[in-house]
Amino acid sequence: MESREMESTVLERDLTMELLVSPQDSIPVRARLGYRADDPYAVHVTFHVHSASPVSWYFARELLAEGVYRATGSGDVRIWPTTVGGRGLLTVMLRSLEGDVLLQADASTVAEWVRRTEELVPPGTEHVHDQVDRALRELLADGSTPGA
Repeated sequence: MESREMESTVLERDLTMELLVSPQDSIPVRARLGYRADDPYAVHVTFHVHSASPVSWYFARELLAEGVYRATGSGDVRIWPTTVGGRGLLTVMLRSLEGDVLLQADASTVAEWVRRTEELVPPGTEHVHDQVDRALRELLADGSTPGA
């Protein structure tokens, strides 16, 4: 059986999100969206806040893709589109033990980045790119039986 390594393709996008601290006030936060073809189900968002190290969150790409168009999510991550002053925004609520955080980003910027991830790995084909899925397929294809 031939084993092929897949080149890891990474898509990143730097942007500024607004951390909503009150209905009238927000603080700009630098963020980086990240997507790896060899981890096709997840998106990575790294926030560069005024701390010793960045804060990272990982959640389903499908959640972000759906959140551009309609409210979605439950639990730790919720995403929904909104309009403020005629500008299309994407609101992201993150929940942790330390509390809830509301952030907003330009919806068209996020939608364009999600579209690029879907060009790289079309929805429904993630299993072809996922390293864990690939390793399991190779293990099962070699005909060995665990414990035999």
